[in-house]
Amino acid sequence: MEDEGIPREQIFKKLRKYKENDLTHRSGRILGSMCTCPDPVGIKAYSMFLESNLGDPGLFPGTKKLEDEVITMLGELMGKKDVYGHIITGGTEANLMAMRAARNLSEVDDPEIIVPRSAHFSFKKAAEMLCLDLKIADLDAEYKMDISSVEELICDKTVAVVGVAGTTELGKIDPISDLSRICLENDIYLHVDAAFGGYSIPFLKDVGYDLPDFDFTLPGVSSITIDPHKMGLAPIPTGGILFRERKYLEVMAIETPYLTEDLQSTVVGTRTGAATAATWALLKHLGRKGYQEVSRKCMEITNTLADGVKKAGFELVTRPELNIVAFTSSEMPVDEIARRLEGNGWAISLASYPKAIRIIVMPHLKLEHIKAFLADLETIKGD
Repeated sequence: MEDEGIPREQIFKKLRKYKENDLTHRSGRILGSMCTCPDPVGIKAYSMFLESNLGDPGLFPGTKKLEDEVITMLGELMGKKDVYGHIITGGTEANLMAMRAARNLSEVDDPEIIVPRSAHFSFKKAAEMLCLDLKIADLDAEYKMDISSVEELICDKTVAVVGVAGTTELGKIDPISDLSRICLENDIYLHVDAAFGGYSIPFLKDVGYDLPDFDFTLPGVSSITIDPHKMGLAPIPTGGILFRERKYLEVMAIETPYLTEDLQSTVVGTRTGAATAATWALLKHLGRKGYQEVSRKCMEITNTLADGVKKAGFELVTRPELNIVAFTSSEMPVDEIARRLEGNGWAISLASYPKAIRIIVMPHLKLEHIKAFLADLETIKGD
């Protein structure tokens, strides 16, 4: 820390130097992230509520009302208007809250949770933090949760089953309807991690894509993770957790005697209202038709990319279900493909099962970016 303050002009000059070292989504070179350029409407709304703290909602009743309205709107999107939940930091916190609710409600000794092999790493964190035994279900030939594997793993210690609507690595939608039936039959909590797919599956179904049900329209679904800072175009960090019933929040509640609210269910205490304001603004501004267009364009570009990858001589792991393309080569190791692409300035990522190049077609990617990528990919194949 400086003894004397530095003039603001110098501060921002120094900050710009740091910023120059960062990649930007707008460049079109980031191909492996589930985040994107936040919409300007969301940015402005976010900046208006920077001092609000939903961890102490009695001081910010206007912001709290916004959160209530956002949860209702997201609930409607997920098939049930009267849901309960919060806008939080992201999918990890949401998944942690869901597993905590399931554990606390069950009162089982040595509790176990069942997740697919494709589950997000946040469930490993949750298992460790909450003292849960993590059971891993196999995937089927389409890289979706294998129902027979789930049935084999269920026992009297199972407190939750997790299905994914838009897996992190391949964008696959697990058979949530089957999981709903199984969980109802066995009186087990079912959580759906729709951090990625929650803001696209409903809109793609609107415009004619044949995608399965995954939300509260299925009676066995207890909670849903949905991330506005992914396909929802909200600023980072903005996540969402929705519960079918209030009791799931109540079973996690901790007394907070010195705040304006007596009980608190979220993992974090101080919680910005800016993320809520941005989510509210974007849901109102873009509306269902706006998000339909965002999702439709992403899928059109995704299909163009998938076709181009095949044309360049690479093999798709699977035909894209959502806006993720994963591919390999029988002639070149995946690590070598990645090294060459990164050498050309592309920020890609790797899927682990199976090991493959993983490209996420987020809203910041335009057709010209994908054409440039495919041109480099063809060059790599020709080397």
